[in-house]
Amino acid sequence: MKRWVKMIRLIGGLCLVTLLGIAYVSYLCHNSLCLAPERSNLSPRYSVISSSSSSRSEILSSPTSMVKLIGGFPSKVNIESVAFEDAYDMGFDITSRDVIVFLHIQKTGGTTFGRHLVRDLNLENPCNCPRKRKRCDCFRPNTVNEQWLFSRYSTGWKCGLHADWTELTDCVEGALDEYEGSSRKRRYFFITVLRDPIHRYLSEFRHVQRGATWKSARHWCGGQEFTSLPHCYKGSNWTGVELDEFMNCSYNLAHNRQTRMLADLTLAGCYTGYNTTADQLERDRILLQSAKQNLASMAYFGLTEEQATSQYIFERTFHLDFANPFDQANATLSAQAIAELTPAQIERVRQLNSLDNELLEFARHLLQERFKMLKRRDPHFRRNWFRVIHPHNCLAIFNQDKKLTEF
Repeated sequence: MKRWVKMIRLIGGLCLVTLLGIAYVSYLCHNSLCLAPERSNLSPRYSVISSSSSSRSEILSSPTSMVKLIGGFPSKVNIESVAFEDAYDMGFDITSRDVIVFLHIQKTGGTTFGRHLVRDLNLENPCNCPRKRKRCDCFRPNTVNEQWLFSRYSTGWKCGLHADWTELTDCVEGALDEYEGSSRKRRYFFITVLRDPIHRYLSEFRHVQRGATWKSARHWCGGQEFTSLPHCYKGSNWTGVELDEFMNCSYNLAHNRQTRMLADLTLAGCYTGYNTTADQLERDRILLQSAKQNLASMAYFGLTEEQATSQYIFERTFHLDFANPFDQANATLSAQAIAELTPAQIERVRQLNSLDNELLEFARHLLQERFKMLKRRDPHFRRNWFRVIHPHNCLAIFNQDKKLTEF
């Protein structure tokens, strides 16, 4: 009898421990801490690109401690996004439910790129861009209100001024449902443009110095808007600020802006204690890891310093051509601005944007991987590449491909 009592107690104890373990794991998973070890997803919104590459290996090789949350917020967004290779394989169907979503990071050349999207794509039904109006109507063929492009120059800032990845993925479907007056599931092709962090940071500094504030940005994260973020300045703007003062504000959102805007902020507690916690190093690792993964999961990204390569990748990925080429901006002004800085200031700018520097190196490597893959798969590479780099020289293109019959 005593033996049966001991066995019952033992079984009961084991059941209790098991239940406690399940409850503990469930609590962690509810707060987005659980990751499938074979995929190491940082966010439930996206699946990582399926191709095996060194860039993918780099993303997935981080230690487990990378993905621990600091006061994390649960993420409930569930939208269908299309990764790069899927975009290439399936193409972009402008007549169906596909939507290009442009994540526009400040001072990366996004304004020019955004205009290319609405004005220069060779489409049977191009965007309608009335004179004296900033926005264009980019409706699907045979529709009067269904958008195929979600961007500043088509839909406007419907998810907030310069909405980041966290805001866009949480907002875009609801915003389009409201705009179109009906609820439907869509496939989203997220795209963005990155820039050299030092040049981008100094460009933002000059912009702020002239009076820009982006005060109307929402900073939406984890189902709430963070309206109490401190400002680095008193009054209506920061006009006339000097670089040292600009750099010395610890909660200046210009620092590592590209990493922050590409990361899933819910993984690091959104803006709670932004840039003020003792766990800042851990937060930085989480944000950088998430930004890399989200960038790799996007259908497309370009680099400001690699205009021709970026254009070619876009055209081959989406199977769409631009009527006008991407212009490589003259770097003289940026170089001149950097030349005016002291070595200590340059180093300080580099330190303040160390995450963006690492993100850019990752992006450069990934961009070249994509370019090489598309080149291998393009039977008319010489013709298509020469059309990008010599858009107005039909003879040069003709000489590169004797099979051409019309130009």
